[in-house]
Amino acid sequence: MLNKTLNLNPNLFDKKVEQLPTRDGYGHGLVEAGEKDERVVALCADLTDSTRTAWFKEKFPNRFIEIGVAEQLLATVASGMANYGKIPFIASYATFSPGRNWEQIRTTIALNDVPVKIAGCHSGISVGPDGATHQALEDLATMRVMPNMIVVYPCDALEAQKATVEAAFNGKPTYLRFAREKTPIITTEETPFKIGKAEVFWEANDPQVAIIAAGPLLYEALVAAKKLAASKINSLVLNCNTIKPLDDQAVIKAAKLAGSVVTVEEHQISGGLGGAVAEILAKNFPVPMEFVGMNDHFGESGEPPELLKKYGMKAADIVEAAKRTIKRRIV
Repeated sequence: MLNKTLNLNPNLFDKKVEQLPTRDGYGHGLVEAGEKDERVVALCADLTDSTRTAWFKEKFPNRFIEIGVAEQLLATVASGMANYGKIPFIASYATFSPGRNWEQIRTTIALNDVPVKIAGCHSGISVGPDGATHQALEDLATMRVMPNMIVVYPCDALEAQKATVEAAFNGKPTYLRFAREKTPIITTEETPFKIGKAEVFWEANDPQVAIIAAGPLLYEALVAAKKLAASKINSLVLNCNTIKPLDDQAVIKAAKLAGSVVTVEEHQISGGLGGAVAEILAKNFPVPMEFVGMNDHFGESGEPPELLKKYGMKAADIVEAAKRTIKRRIV
């Protein structure tokens, strides 16, 4: 059953469930943060419309800087502004930032521990027709390994807005990962959210598998849980929206309750959410695991649904992964 205390969208499984891209949540959250504090500034690398930074620019033109196609400069200018008291948000496609300017983020932002917020938009394979060059599938791994860096991957547009506002005032370098494609609204305004805290979104009695997901694929995880329930297989779905710091206790508790784990992410299965969960469980409570994500491939051009299907990231794939790990389950 759905955990009703979390106030999930009551129309979640309807065919006409509302859908918005998580980048819209970033745009709204950036404006909200700007309204709360005049120290908030926004910088972009010639992608203001695509990243929804344009909404901030329209409201606060004197607090917006267009850097142009210069992602390395984007990071270093923001670092200097943060060092002098501003709260800068920098936005581009994730393949360009943090993809192209990783060293500048490392040296000028993370090493100095200044509170720049990096918005990596158009992440994952669901970028679709733009193809492999624009489909960031390695960014969670490269940012998670960076000291001082917080890494957040919201599940829908509402959670993305909450994450953007909270990140503005956490005083830390923070990477926020957003998608281009419209995806179902899973949460509501009342759904709890806190950076660093995972939330159970589906829990049946005596679960046989814990499905730990992040980002918009959380919807596929919930659909998978519903399909498993129809087959008399009980599951737990954990929304692990913060990849770093991971909510270790929530992950360990889920593994202990279920005895097996499946991780789900629109990212390489190496180094991202799956890697983070495996590291925690290897040390604290090893259980059988399966990983749903990109399996050591680059993407390709195509429509998002067909790409997710081809590379094994749909609800049906999560169901099969759950059944495989249940066979090796610790009872």
